[in-house]
Amino acid sequence: MRRCKFCGKESYIMLRSPRMALCEEHFVRYFERKVERVIKRHKMFPESAKILIALSGGKDAIAAAIALKNLGYEYECLHINLGIPGYSEESEEVVKKQCEIVGGKLHVVRLKELVGEGIGERKRGRQPCSYCGMTKRYLMNKFAVDNGFDVVVTGHNLDDETAFLLGNLIHWNVDYLGRQGPYLPKGLKLAARAKPLYELTNYEIRKYVDLFNVPVVESKCPFSRGAKSILYAKVLDEIESESPGTKINFVKGCLKNRNLFERDEEIELKECRVCGMPTVGDVCSFCRFWNLGEGVDLRVR
Repeated sequence: MRRCKFCGKESYIMLRSPRMALCEEHFVRYFERKVERVIKRHKMFPESAKILIALSGGKDAIAAAIALKNLGYEYECLHINLGIPGYSEESEEVVKKQCEIVGGKLHVVRLKELVGEGIGERKRGRQPCSYCGMTKRYLMNKFAVDNGFDVVVTGHNLDDETAFLLGNLIHWNVDYLGRQGPYLPKGLKLAARAKPLYELTNYEIRKYVDLFNVPVVESKCPFSRGAKSILYAKVLDEIESESPGTKINFVKGCLKNRNLFERDEEIELKECRVCGMPTVGDVCSFCRFWNLGEGVDLRVR
């Protein structure tokens, strides 16, 4: 039986990078200190910031919510119901239970109420994942801007980020590689975006959430089957298994060399003529895809 590196108690988790065993108490300290270091290192937000945490019902964002609460941050929560039959109803109910446990004020935005359709209902020759991500990013930002939040916190973790990086390197999506990172600063009608779990793995997050008896959605989104990001994650898991520390070195190396992918000139943004939000064209992707004649109003009344 392995013992905690710091106190000698029975271990709760065995980490491979850094290699050490930790009891429950010291693992929570390790996890939350890691979150705090990422927040401070990347200057994500002061304690006075108005923070919005985007909860999907999964383990990651609720782990961020628990850690931020324990670190003394105040926040409100947002859940976007994507209108996926069965899956979205389950997710919303789980998020409500999560917020009861962490005590965060919850706001729910339902896509069907806004545009008349849910993810997967519109047949446009595109995979649902391709426009689901765009839709969620737009609604998170629009809700934050409409209600005066400084920053949107998401649950993206080390496994997510390395899979995204690998996919974008394979396809040489230079624009993404130049912007990728744990923090994107605030802009005109753009809330800052922060990923405080940036250096923590799926395994660590699962073990952390389990300690707080918080319900999470275990079922997979029905549209996620065949997503290339799942393949990239499996490949990286195999490499990490053979060479622990590969993932963290990968993201840190990309951050260190991000200037290689940055544009010399800033992309000029203008206001969408439908909703007024930032876009590179006349109409933003959200309004164009959902064929909107006027912008959505997400102000809380």
